[in-house]
Amino acid sequence: MKKTLMLTAFALAGLAAAQTAPATTAPMTSTTTMTGDAMTPATLSASDNFARAQEYAVQADVAYPVPFYDRTLWKAAVDHSYFAAAQDTGNRDYNAYLAQLYTKTQWWINAYNAWNRLGDLNDTEKQWASLSAAKLAYIALQRGDRTAARMYVDKGMSWADSASLQAIRSRL
Repeated sequence: MKKTLMLTAFALAGLAAAQTAPATTAPMTSTTTMTGDAMTPATLSASDNFARAQEYAVQADVAYPVPFYDRTLWKAAVDHSYFAAAQDTGNRDYNAYLAQLYTKTQWWINAYNAWNRLGDLNDTEKQWASLSAAKLAYIALQRGDRTAARMYVDKGMSWADSASLQAIRSRL
């Protein structure tokens, strides 16, 4: 068990170190064929993309202290999730996972739109959706767009009430 943990730690440290390597020296991974042509999300099935998105997200959670889309592993997770959702538009799990990744990586407008498209949300999803609306309301308020801020606050409150949304509403 201890050897497995140490190997995992070394592998993750290598992934984190790869963040500073130039893009032209990307390491060969299991997504590379024998000829060197990388398998892209477009060449995988929806279920394979979904599985890869989950794998990359787990690795990214360990490798990076703060999740942002511009980190290699988070980008891979979001991109694979996007393709899974696009390839099987009727699969709610794929679409909800994409919305969750957008929220987690702080890509607020994509998160808001993805949650909005899902329709009926469970309690946890309502919290995430409300957070994306609150972030967009704050940004709109900062740039002086009170109409957009009010729209985001209203939609966010319809998902889940929060202190952030109430504070923004009091400033409108």
